[in-house]
Amino acid sequence: MLSIKRKFFAYLDEITIVTILLPYSYHQGESNSFFLVEDGRKVILSIESKETLKDFTKYICKVPAAVVIGKNYTIEDEYHESTDLQIGAVIRTKEFDELFYYSGPLGLEYSKDKCVFTLWAPTAQQVKLVLQDPKKTAAERKELMMTRKERGVWTTKAKGELEGYYYSYLVLINLEWREAVDPYAVAVSANGLTGAIVDLSKTKESKPALPPIEHSVDSIIYETHIRDFTIHPNSGAKKKGTYVGAAELHTQTNTGEITGLSYVKDLGATHIEFLPVHDFEEVDELEEIKTYNWGYNPSHYNVPDGSYSLDPQNPYARISELKTMIHEVQKQGLRVILDVVYNHVYKKEESSFEKIVPGYFFRYDSFGMPSNGTGVGNDIASERLMVRRFILDSVRFWLNEYQIDGLRFDLMGILDIETMNQVRSLCVQYDPYFLIIGEGWNLQTALPDKQKAIILNQKELPGIAQFNDQFRDKIKGSTFQLDHKGFALGGDEHNIHELLAGSVGLMQPDGLFTEPHQSVNYVESHDNHTLWDKIEICYPDMSEEKKRKKHCLATILVLLSQGIPFLHSGQEFFRTKQGVENSYQSPDHINQLNWDRMVRYKQNVEFIKKIIAFRKTTSAFRLRSANQIRKHIKIQYVLNEIVEYKLENIELLGRWKEIIVYINASEKEVKCPLPSGKWKKLIEDDKVYLENEPIQKEQTTIYPISVTVIGKL
Repeated sequence: MLSIKRKFFAYLDEITIVTILLPYSYHQGESNSFFLVEDGRKVILSIESKETLKDFTKYICKVPAAVVIGKNYTIEDEYHESTDLQIGAVIRTKEFDELFYYSGPLGLEYSKDKCVFTLWAPTAQQVKLVLQDPKKTAAERKELMMTRKERGVWTTKAKGELEGYYYSYLVLINLEWREAVDPYAVAVSANGLTGAIVDLSKTKESKPALPPIEHSVDSIIYETHIRDFTIHPNSGAKKKGTYVGAAELHTQTNTGEITGLSYVKDLGATHIEFLPVHDFEEVDELEEIKTYNWGYNPSHYNVPDGSYSLDPQNPYARISELKTMIHEVQKQGLRVILDVVYNHVYKKEESSFEKIVPGYFFRYDSFGMPSNGTGVGNDIASERLMVRRFILDSVRFWLNEYQIDGLRFDLMGILDIETMNQVRSLCVQYDPYFLIIGEGWNLQTALPDKQKAIILNQKELPGIAQFNDQFRDKIKGSTFQLDHKGFALGGDEHNIHELLAGSVGLMQPDGLFTEPHQSVNYVESHDNHTLWDKIEICYPDMSEEKKRKKHCLATILVLLSQGIPFLHSGQEFFRTKQGVENSYQSPDHINQLNWDRMVRYKQNVEFIKKIIAFRKTTSAFRLRSANQIRKHIKIQYVLNEIVEYKLENIELLGRWKEIIVYINASEKEVKCPLPSGKWKKLIEDDKVYLENEPIQKEQTTIYPISVTVIGKL
């Protein structure tokens, strides 16, 4: 890229406003007049204001008529020196959005005899399509001029059979040529260096039929990472750490216990959520074992990452392998949720968005600085019309092409309410049971709070579930105060009534959420310390048996509370990351799902499996509405420290007329007298009775750090 030397600078900041900066080294920053010049025609500018800055004199000038964006203009001063008029803050104005919103086709339209390329680049002065035969050298690549159409769209048609060719765009903006991969690319070369032309019809598969799911609270989400899932030496998978490995069935440890996909099915989960599979940075796809990453460094949103592929140099391989994996999961009766990262890109300056339409796709604060609520240096400006359109188009692509069943929105609080509601509307048209969950944290991004897709605004996001951080921190203990102990860990947090009742406002006027399906209940995810590591930090000298009981109690509360339960893979066998808090790029021995540990703690795995099965036996733990919760649930403390979670008048919801859950987080054994009626024992300490339940007589024993459940016929 050539460096452009300018004596002074001019920026179009509104359709009729030009900001001019004159350095003090240039005529002491003084000029009494400025002209807008196009094709030799001069128009004098009206100087509206003049301001002295540290290194420049700043002039705000008004143009008599709107500037036509995409044309070449220069600004001339009183000394007859000139500079090019660069695109400035105009790109972030409402007028720009309205002028250049485009609803027509974008990306590549493939056919056997020709390909049509369409790119939205309204501020570009020229655009070229670059085509390269992968069998030839880069020096032999072809460049085709593209034609500007309405609303800033550029297009060209390339004839011939181009399947397998690589392509990119050269875009001229502010006198500089930049090369970029198509943001709408659906296939790329290894490491995403360029787009690839493929015939997606060759990768089509039919989605398997799935068992019905009546309501989102019937879901049980199991979160994992493609590589973590099978990379362990004892996973039994042949193609470890890959899409293919994740799809393998009937894998076993060396002692014969099932692992992988068959294990998750056997456990009883309804959904598997995979950490990001879209193309991301920081893992060399040709040397994938050398480095590790969770995948929250997005580069190409509509392309699977090649580090999980058996052949990252073949653009088709990753597409077919991921589709096969998704369908293999679905054949097991499980639904697939993909984790998506529409809130930021890996590096703003290197992204296709910034190269093609600089300044548009990202959010800026009132000082013109990039907003950084994500903490990685950039925030996607989802409220802008063409950014919103891109997100919707991308979601639509994954729905139609990869036939997924749910989405998890990373840092959803960066995105705006309108975009998320449009995403929800799109998804339920595709599948009424489509599940959307998101992180509704209120982050410091340059968007008014009332527009953010955050927990505070959950009433404006009625169909979207959000991670319940109050549940996490009150049950487990604060994520950010390592020695803080929540209820299940024996801390001083006793007010868990609302958490058990879906956080909808059981004993107070307003809950955290309006309806239970909005609450994703969890105590552990890929982020932060695992629950086991948190307990190890809080209780370094405690016996392992007691640590396991505290861990198990927290997991039981996730599964028996109202709302949507969420389990981190390996949580059921006390997953540890060796104390690493943020393992996003830690090596495999930290992040891997340790199948030896599953064998070691098989008894607890079987116990959690039975708790999941018990949840499914009655709708009482899956109440559909806040009204149902208020009608059927009563929660109180009995015998000073036992939480009594009572489900009443539930004969229409399952086998039992009434269920009582006694929760004991203390280290004391407690005897509790039975209410009147005929009661049976359903759960007691480490036993779950799914059939032939023993009769409970006179009183029930509530063991230390455990749950006891009884049912009335």
